[in-house]
Amino acid sequence: MPPILPDFSNSVKLKYVKLGYQYLVNHILTLLLIPVMAGIVLEVLRLGPEELINLWKSLHFDLVQILCSSFLIIFITTVYFMSKPRSIYLVDYACYKPPVTCRVPYSTFMEHSRLILKNNPKAVEFQMRILERSGLGEETCLPPAIHYIPPTPTMEDGRAEAQTVIFSAMDALFKKTGLKPKDIDILIVNCSLFSPTPSLSAMVINKYKLRSNIKSFNLSGMGCSAGLISIDLARDLLQVHPNSNAVVVSTEIITPNYYKGNERAMLLPNCLFRMGCAAILLSNRRSVRVRAKYRLVHVVRTHKGADDKAYRCVFEEEDKEGNVGISLSKDLMAIAGEALKSNITTIGPLVLPASEQLLFLMTLIGRKIFNLKWKPYIPDFKQAFEHFCIHAGGRAVIDELQKNLQLSAEHVEASRMALHRFGNTSSSSLWYELNYIEAKGRMKKGDRVWQIGFGSGFKCNSAVWKCNRTIKTPVDGPWEDSIDRYPVHIPEIVKL
Repeated sequence: MPPILPDFSNSVKLKYVKLGYQYLVNHILTLLLIPVMAGIVLEVLRLGPEELINLWKSLHFDLVQILCSSFLIIFITTVYFMSKPRSIYLVDYACYKPPVTCRVPYSTFMEHSRLILKNNPKAVEFQMRILERSGLGEETCLPPAIHYIPPTPTMEDGRAEAQTVIFSAMDALFKKTGLKPKDIDILIVNCSLFSPTPSLSAMVINKYKLRSNIKSFNLSGMGCSAGLISIDLARDLLQVHPNSNAVVVSTEIITPNYYKGNERAMLLPNCLFRMGCAAILLSNRRSVRVRAKYRLVHVVRTHKGADDKAYRCVFEEEDKEGNVGISLSKDLMAIAGEALKSNITTIGPLVLPASEQLLFLMTLIGRKIFNLKWKPYIPDFKQAFEHFCIHAGGRAVIDELQKNLQLSAEHVEASRMALHRFGNTSSSSLWYELNYIEAKGRMKKGDRVWQIGFGSGFKCNSAVWKCNRTIKTPVDGPWEDSIDRYPVHIPEIVKL
């Protein structure tokens, strides 16, 4: 028996139906106001000149009414502009590019592992399996002190690495922006594991002879998401200090934190973490509005530290032999997923178009109130952002977010390529990814960027930026000699 109704799944392109729905819901107010305004215009045109003059004369205004109305309008306008948050602009940023002498190819890393862990072949085999599946390439870099066999890092070596990466990034930022050290009003340095005295922020102040009244902060122990925490702190400070410049430095010092024991959970960071640093200039000055690259739109922070498992999933401790290292829990990805869920629940209403919010609300009502067996609706964040910078913490992190957010390979390309070229550079990884997008010439005026960072505690933080102008393809930076080779195919397993 032939079907009575046509098969709409074949006759109608559902893609265009969805696009039509999105356009209708997102522009519902405009579509409703158009006929109202058209009716008003037609009614005015229908009235003759004499009727319009009589209508105007029938409206009686005295001087007191005019003055009161004017005062009210001026008062409301003044309150609005005084209560409106200051716009925070990202003028420019610079990323540290390690020298080729610090490169650690697979063969070098594994040779060192076999020599250092010669009494524990199972640990060597474990590191090899991790490296094969890590997504890292042959050009990632470790600091000079880690190249010794065996590594014997000292406090002096740690300071030397900090000075190299931070001062290089700062010098590059000064060169790109024309900023002078005396023009810095706020300085924030974040480094999770290396926290010497005097602090790293004091080290920067001493190097560049910054002003004595500078507001400086040094954040430590906050993990790979500390970069966005620094951005949030800078935003809050710039809201209360007008006409100011803030410099944020995000890095992780590898030298004093290289694990020299045999515990598998602590050997994992040795395979993933590499050298990196970024320096970012933020400002609330109106004079930078035209030349600034981005405008900060939102920062959303989520902390799951109240849960014991989340608190201990990334934990610095000693092993049985007294070696200090970072232990990564097997529950890390599940905890990261829960933190992400909480974070997007907060950021979703701020960024998603009305069409996505309505679909999410309808699904939620159907599941919670009417007990319908519908699948949870995952909002399409591709409607809210053109670019995604996911913390390059490892291949599993990027895979999980791509799956959960239903992103395409192009959306996570910057994260995968940054992980391949530079490794996990901790809090600075988001800026290597952003620079990759710029180096590919993909950043246009009006584009929206979502940066997502994860860190110990456990934290998931998000920052939303809007591109202020079309970004010209940079001729310098960390990708200058390799961008033409990317993207590259990264196999699931690289046989060593």
